[in-house]
Amino acid sequence: MRPTNANESADSTADEIIVNENTVSLDTPIKRGTQEIDSITLRKPNAGELRGIHLAELLNLDVTSLIKVIPRISSPGITAPEAAGMDPADLLAIGGKVVGFLLQKQAKTDASLVA
Repeated sequence: MRPTNANESADSTADEIIVNENTVSLDTPIKRGTQEIDSITLRKPNAGELRGIHLAELLNLDVTSLIKVIPRISSPGITAPEAAGMDPADLLAIGGKVVGFLLQKQAKTDASLVA
């Protein structure tokens, strides 16, 4: 066991506070029985998980396309009816993350320079 100093403990606390950038805090939690889901973590979908989805519609934040994709890439798993019942502001926030997954790294860099 090695001794720790104040700087190391402060660094470890800062590391614990870091939030996953793919996690969306919901304004309106999803109620599932007695459980409330107040945040959703998304992961980048693979090509198979986008089957049956028109990418152009997804890029345009089409609600029907988002409702199909969210259950495939969310943790905790959200059902399609739960996604359909989401607050529009929460759906838009999740949609923004989903669109970001579809862009190549260079396109994200270029977009940040333009904005």
